[in-house]
Amino acid sequence: MSTTTAISRRRMMQAGLGACALAAASPLLAATPGVTPAQTEGPFFPARDQADNDLDLTTIEGHAGRALGEVVEIVGQVLDPDGRPLAGALVDVWQANHHGRYAHEKDPNPAPLDPDFQDWARFTTDANGRWSIRTIKPGAYPVNSDWSRPPHIHFKVALRGFRELTTQMYFADEPLNAVDRLLLDVPEEQRGRLIVAFTPGAPPHGQFDIVLERV
Repeated sequence: MSTTTAISRRRMMQAGLGACALAAASPLLAATPGVTPAQTEGPFFPARDQADNDLDLTTIEGHAGRALGEVVEIVGQVLDPDGRPLAGALVDVWQANHHGRYAHEKDPNPAPLDPDFQDWARFTTDANGRWSIRTIKPGAYPVNSDWSRPPHIHFKVALRGFRELTTQMYFADEPLNAVDRLLLDVPEEQRGRLIVAFTPGAPPHGQFDIVLERV
């Protein structure tokens, strides 16, 4: 990656993150005890609607092909701080593709797009607060010359009576987790809530529960 591209990407990331990209950032990311730690939305939240935003990101309606990458299934529950399920919560999920590229016009990453990857899903939780998606494990990508982000998936959850939460889910046993500036900005005792271990299978599956804070 050229110096110009690296600087441009860093500036965009810092702007989108509200200057929270550094480990010495403000305590914006600190979570209330018991609540899922918040993380920054980042600069690549989907900028426009798309016809297909269902629960399976590995295929796009009308496309014969399938997304590149390792397919995974993620299930979870949206809960209140007392562990009660929250039905009808609106959830947005978005991520980079297998190559670490977002389908966003402002992503300067020269990695290729995947025309068969859905990139973004939107859904509501069921009567028991549950949800399930099928996607691919995203690729890591460089932010600048000395920082690459580990594979991660973005979640934004909204429900009346609770504070809107934006966070990120990480994959266990990824070496970049140990040096990621955004993950390290979460208090150590809370980081485990954002890291998911996947059980081998066809496909591998993991569980990511999300706890919202009451208004």
